[in-house]
Amino acid sequence: MAHFLSQNWLLDRRHVLRGLGVSLALPMLDCMKPLFGAEATERPRRSVFIYLPNGVNTNDFEMTTAGKDYELSRILKPLEKHRASITPVSGLFHPNAFGIAHNATQTWLTGAKYGATDRNTVSVDQLIAGVTGLKTRFPSLELSNQGHRLAVTADGIQLPAEKNPAVVFRQFFMEPAGGIDKQRRRLQRKESMLDLVLGDAKSLAGKLGQDDRGRLEQYLVAVREVEVRTQRAEAWLEMPRPTIEPGIAGKLNRNVPLEQLGEYLRTMYDIIVLAFQTDMTRVVTFNTGNEGTGPSIPEIGISRDRHSLSHHNGNREAIEQLSRSDEFNVRQFAWFLDRLAEVRDGDGPLLDTTLALYGSGLSYGNSHGTTSLPLVLAGGAGLGLKHGTHVDYNQQVKEFKGYGQGVGVYHSPVNAKAHFSNLLLTIAQKMGVETETFADSNGVISEVLS
Repeated sequence: MAHFLSQNWLLDRRHVLRGLGVSLALPMLDCMKPLFGAEATERPRRSVFIYLPNGVNTNDFEMTTAGKDYELSRILKPLEKHRASITPVSGLFHPNAFGIAHNATQTWLTGAKYGATDRNTVSVDQLIAGVTGLKTRFPSLELSNQGHRLAVTADGIQLPAEKNPAVVFRQFFMEPAGGIDKQRRRLQRKESMLDLVLGDAKSLAGKLGQDDRGRLEQYLVAVREVEVRTQRAEAWLEMPRPTIEPGIAGKLNRNVPLEQLGEYLRTMYDIIVLAFQTDMTRVVTFNTGNEGTGPSIPEIGISRDRHSLSHHNGNREAIEQLSRSDEFNVRQFAWFLDRLAEVRDGDGPLLDTTLALYGSGLSYGNSHGTTSLPLVLAGGAGLGLKHGTHVDYNQQVKEFKGYGQGVGVYHSPVNAKAHFSNLLLTIAQKMGVETETFADSNGVISEVLS
């Protein structure tokens, strides 16, 4: 899988896209380099956020030792090979997440206070996409195998996510039928329709009451988002997509059923690796299951969904199956890290220029605990991150009596300063976002900074 691109697709580095009144210079891509004598340039920065629904079996996930000499827990054991490239982070929480239960996906990357009367805020992936997105055909890629979405725009609107690997592959790597002229006509028709919608809405707004105007404005925000993406697609029309080897295309351009969860996850992970390698996007969110259901894993004999396993009510069989489900999902994540480590990106592996965050917005799913979240940060050594330790903010508090005290640690924060937004801020800064704060952050995770 290391040679996706045919060598006959060589582009002039000086090629620019002209559209929307600006010229967008392309970044330096492998496909622009001759086989010899390629000039050095800064490698792209990439980030991927992967969500595991319903928390974990905390007894088999938690680790009692912090620092370098920690032992990976049963659930995290599949990551042993990548120990030098990962940092498990314990004790973090979102202060606004108490009582959010099955809506944890909606604020996992925002940290917002979000409910019946509160609007969501921008997710960190979209904050990053605002910086990196101008350099790629797609500003970001949103994936979700059961529908729940992670990405949120600056206006609090959730971005749609795709669940079918074949659809994602065709959208990213296959030229639409009919050629450029047909694509341009289709996009222009869409722009004309959006103009009509916006024009009608403007004339209607003056006839509505305050509440209805607010609802209409939220709708129009989503319409404007479609408008921006449509204009962006038109600006990239003249740029050909990369040529993918037939064997790779055949492997990825297919609809893998969710009942084959391992194959499904690995196919999606391969598509993410290919999207990063070809620089089609630099930001990805991937929700691997809904909080209300979560996929079962028939291939290892687990027929119950993750939601029912997490709400085990002390049933030993369900608890053991939850641990096996956790192990299985982490094993697929480890496979993803394998792929990132194998694929070359300039002078090093793709893993060195990719920040990967894996985890959940729930910790103890049986009673919707949202503190001491299960989180693993991986990659990014070439972006200024260091790994090899277990960072545990609970153990930084003198009064902490250890994890053997019961599930209270997953319902009430041990370290009140250990905001999950601190980790999101750290990732944003390493991805080139110039900001000193994000959501309710009160600092950065200095332990992972080199």
